[in-house]
Amino acid sequence: MSIDAKKLAFAGSILLTTLGRGGAAGAQVGDSAREAAPVRSPARAVRAERAERAPVIDGDDRDAVWRAAMPLGAFRVFDPTEDGEPTLRTEARLAFDARHVYVFVRAFDPHPDSIVSRLSRRDVRTPSDQIKVMLDSYHDRRTAYEFAVNPAGVKRDYYAYDDGVEDVTWDAVWDVATRVDSLGWTAEFRIPLSQLRFPRAGAHTFGVMVTRDVARTNERYSWPVYRRSRPGLPSQFADVAGFEGLGASGRLEAMPHVVATNRSATRPDGFARTQRQDLGADLKVGLGSNLTLDATVNPDFGQVEADPATVNLTAFETFFDERRPFFQEGTGIFSFGADATRLFYSRRIGRAPQLAALAPTDADVPGATTILGAGKLTGRVGNGLSVGALGAATGRERAGGATVEPAAAYSAARVQQDLRGGESGIGAMFTGVRRSLDAADAPYLRDEAYAGGVDLRHRFAGPFGGRYRLAASLAGSVVRGSAQSIARTQRSAVHYYQRPDAGLTYDSTRTALGGTALDLSASEVAGTWRFDASYSRLSAGFETNDLGFLSRADMQTASAGVRAVSSRPRAFWRNANASFDVVTQYTARGTPIASTVELAGYAQFASGAYLSADLWTDNAGAVYCDRCARGGPALRLSPATSLLINVSRDDRKRVVPYFAAIYTVGDGGRSTLWRVRPLVTLRPASNVNAQIGARYQRNRDATQWYANVTSGGTPRWLFARLDQHLLSFLGTLDVTATPTLSLQLYAEPFVSAGKYDDVRTLADPRARRYDDRFTPFPRTTEGFNSKQFNSTAVLRWEYRPGSTLFVVWSQGREQLDRDPGSFEAARDYRNLFGARPDNTLAVKLAYWIGR
Repeated sequence: MSIDAKKLAFAGSILLTTLGRGGAAGAQVGDSAREAAPVRSPARAVRAERAERAPVIDGDDRDAVWRAAMPLGAFRVFDPTEDGEPTLRTEARLAFDARHVYVFVRAFDPHPDSIVSRLSRRDVRTPSDQIKVMLDSYHDRRTAYEFAVNPAGVKRDYYAYDDGVEDVTWDAVWDVATRVDSLGWTAEFRIPLSQLRFPRAGAHTFGVMVTRDVARTNERYSWPVYRRSRPGLPSQFADVAGFEGLGASGRLEAMPHVVATNRSATRPDGFARTQRQDLGADLKVGLGSNLTLDATVNPDFGQVEADPATVNLTAFETFFDERRPFFQEGTGIFSFGADATRLFYSRRIGRAPQLAALAPTDADVPGATTILGAGKLTGRVGNGLSVGALGAATGRERAGGATVEPAAAYSAARVQQDLRGGESGIGAMFTGVRRSLDAADAPYLRDEAYAGGVDLRHRFAGPFGGRYRLAASLAGSVVRGSAQSIARTQRSAVHYYQRPDAGLTYDSTRTALGGTALDLSASEVAGTWRFDASYSRLSAGFETNDLGFLSRADMQTASAGVRAVSSRPRAFWRNANASFDVVTQYTARGTPIASTVELAGYAQFASGAYLSADLWTDNAGAVYCDRCARGGPALRLSPATSLLINVSRDDRKRVVPYFAAIYTVGDGGRSTLWRVRPLVTLRPASNVNAQIGARYQRNRDATQWYANVTSGGTPRWLFARLDQHLLSFLGTLDVTATPTLSLQLYAEPFVSAGKYDDVRTLADPRARRYDDRFTPFPRTTEGFNSKQFNSTAVLRWEYRPGSTLFVVWSQGREQLDRDPGSFEAARDYRNLFGARPDNTLAVKLAYWIGR
């Protein structure tokens, strides 16, 4: 069989631990607080102190407001034990004035020299001690602004939505000072109200939670107590009253930038060098106290790291995460239904030109489409109503006189209404794309594409005290264009209308195509035993790839699973869970196309090390792959079994080894795949973090699609046996001089080579016996040898709050024409580094102007 692409993608994208370990804290300074008896304050209904005089943000608690503010000392352990007694004492105080919220946290520690403090870039989580302040300024129990700092002064901030989903790309402009003294360490926060959103009112109650991480004991504390056995995060915050006379939450920020770029790229006749200077700007405007308008003109994404190297032998597009800051921030509001990117996938805006094949071979095709401008409006209006709107325009891209991407306009709109205090909700979403096509483009691309839908969620307490969640969504789509472009859409891997046994009507005269998508799910999201069940159906004509991401249509999926979660340390583990899942898939007309039975387990041990194992079987019973023949008849699949293992040492150590391995066997032993991924994280100093890793894969696939041909007037769907090697290496180095000055290095050389033999054509594709499905088809085979190298060096200096200087150097190498079908690691890597490189040097200066 062909190994299931989705499982391979999952196994190939294992999350590698990148956290750092802290060394000793910095030098001690004078005492700033007196040791006092523990203070236990109520977990709910406290008041913030109004500051008649703003405190000096220096990590010292001798300001008058801190002497007057109510101490909050009832911190409790939430990890590893829920509602446990903390080893160390913590106190917090809250204050405000017309422009800021102030928070002072004293983290008592009898051994200040053992406080773990590591330097890193902003927004990079290291295994340090940490204090985090979370504010639900809307007081909707669904959203929160999070501000975290470690003893070295490294800041992180997030926006939480949907009662706990964190948007790590959200950035605010705020101040914090930390200090280590003989009593432990302190953190003093100043958070401008301009960075928050809250309704218009004379007095406010905020939801608040403060957490503390103690790295050396591996404990986490919170006030009020956070119960991991319950769903949600903001819904567990304490109510803090007394926020009266707050100034308007207005926000006006501008960030003009200038970019100078020098690029040299290889061409058949040598090198082509280009130099350019660009001006652009980002603008952020607070519209009242609830809405934010973000706009960008001629944005630059030069500091964004490269996508990982890959060779895709499937019929489906490879999914890459969004990495561009403008599009990352606030994306949570544009997620829809069970599949967050099905309707909106922001990487479609500014994508690589789709018609690069029309350019002359010696033309320099741009790597991305120019974004002329983009804007988005996000926020909350009225009582629990969230809104989001985005618009963007891209320019026409030409290469060698040919249009490789037409000008286009993109739009997306989203509304969500919370009900029952956020426990339920209903939402709607709409997306649209319009392209400016000419006679040369029209046969290939769609003129316009629209999609929209509604989604609902409902959370409630069950009869046995559990927490249950129901969700549903219904979406529709329509695309329009020339008959040629809609015919191409029908024949694409997303649809394959031309399949002879699909029961679909392929119509080459169509100028529009439409379809629907339905998703239903139910789950228990709290307690030791949890379950989930879901059903989805995508009709054959559903198409969202103009502004969304959709691998395939014409599919029904039904799944059910049960999970056991341990919320308290037991025997030898700190945290553990186990799950059992069953997934079946059918075409919209009912042909079974996939089945999976999966058993998985995870354990984090008392030492901090962890182990996970995942065992699953695909294609039990009669299952037919309707995509394997790339538009041909459905092919019966033989069972395949896979085992995936991940193991890592405690990530607080200076040397953290990590190892992942997967093994798959299918087609009655004819097909096998195994992959190993060793990686080690090194922390030789408190401000240095390095990773060195490798990946080796050997894939012997007896049922790899090879080609579709016509022989003697008869269509033939050819398959072959593939023998593939893949070897790649990964190296990263982060050096942080100060919390505002850092250097980041990344390099990934990649080689994948494969050869084909034993070419066969389909004979009886639905035969029960594997050998009866094919018949030999003599054909000379060709292999491949794909080599890539991506590297980036980024120097980042935040020379003043919100203002940043980037110096970026990147190099890319690619070689496809040497030694196809043959793999020799030493030779291939020698040839890769002998290939001509593409080099880019960019300097970006951005200056933040705001109030």
